[in-house]
Amino acid sequence: MKRLFLFSYFLLLILSPVFAQVGEPRTDLAIGGSGGVALNSVSFKPSVKQSMKPGATIGITARYTCEKYFSLLCAFQGELNYSQAGWKETPQASGSGETQDGTYQRTVHYVQMPLLANLGYGKERGGVKGFLVIGPQLSFCIGETVKTTGNGAGFIPYQLNGLPNQHELKVEKKFEYGITGGLGMDISTKKGHHFIVEGRYFYGLSDMFGNSKKDPFARSANGTITAKVSYLFDIKKTNL
Repeated sequence: MKRLFLFSYFLLLILSPVFAQVGEPRTDLAIGGSGGVALNSVSFKPSVKQSMKPGATIGITARYTCEKYFSLLCAFQGELNYSQAGWKETPQASGSGETQDGTYQRTVHYVQMPLLANLGYGKERGGVKGFLVIGPQLSFCIGETVKTTGNGAGFIPYQLNGLPNQHELKVEKKFEYGITGGLGMDISTKKGHHFIVEGRYFYGLSDMFGNSKKDPFARSANGTITAKVSYLFDIKKTNL
């Protein structure tokens, strides 16, 4: 319940500038696409030894700038992305003291919908603008794949009192929610073309697997570092 409350708070926080303007109004609308790399791990409790798993992310973006408050440009940004999450396990020592070789990795495929506040400082057009994005993110799992190399299939998974381990479990909770935020730079032309680079972090508030007392894990949430580039173009601009 606390996680859901935090998600709802961020949703209301990013929507408030759209309905309550106190600065100079703007009606700029830009759309475009993005692509990049996502480095993901899963926060298991009890923990599972792992490294960051790389994956791809690609999507479409719409950004509506509604206000300039002093030097701060306030915008609402919505996205629809495809992204690869999951985890990659690192070799562990067996009971005989020998270290396993190979890899085990689970790729979980998501359709994501971030709903973001975009707060920028710099040139509106024809220059450089730095920005902060923050807000809630909704996701839905559309599939999962497993890949092993070498002796990866023989990894010693976490197991407690005969309960299923992380290799045996399938994604039970396909709907995911959490908070995402990051920093970026927007290089724009006077004709309304935007070339953007940014980095983000996603903190999952929901779990992939069951988290009741009868389940093996109390927590199994994604945590993702994303680096991406975007191109947007203005389809509506305020006369300055």
